[in-house]
Amino acid sequence: MSKDANVRYSDKDLAEFKVLITEKIEKAQHDLELIKSAYMNDHNNGTEDTSPTFKAFDEGSAVMSKESNSQLAIRQEKFIRDLKNALIRIENKTYGICRVTKKLINKERLKLVPHATLSIEAKNMQ
Repeated sequence: MSKDANVRYSDKDLAEFKVLITEKIEKAQHDLELIKSAYMNDHNNGTEDTSPTFKAFDEGSAVMSKESNSQLAIRQEKFIRDLKNALIRIENKTYGICRVTKKLINKERLKLVPHATLSIEAKNMQ
C-alpha cells in the first residue's frame, strides 16, 4: 500500500476548517436572509424598516431587477449547500482531498475557498 493512500488533513486541521466553514455558513445564511428581505421589501416598498442596512439594500434592490435578486438568492443557497457538503467531508475525514489528483488541496486555497473539491492543478486541467 502506497503512503499516499491515506493522505489527509489532521484532526486538528479539520477542526480548524470546521470552525471556518461553520462561520461562513452562518454569514451566508444571514446574507441570504437580507437578500430575501430586500426581495420582500420590493413588494411593500420597505417602509416598515428604516435601519441603514435595509435602506442600502432597498435602494439597491429597487435598481436590481427581481430576477437578479432571485439569482443572487439561488447562488447564495448553492454556496450554503456546498459549505454544508464540506462539513460532511470533514466528518468523513475526506475534506481537502482533491477529487481528481487525490492529493491534498493547498491550505491557503481552502481558507479562501473552503468548499473547494479541486486542487489548483486539477482546476487548471479542466
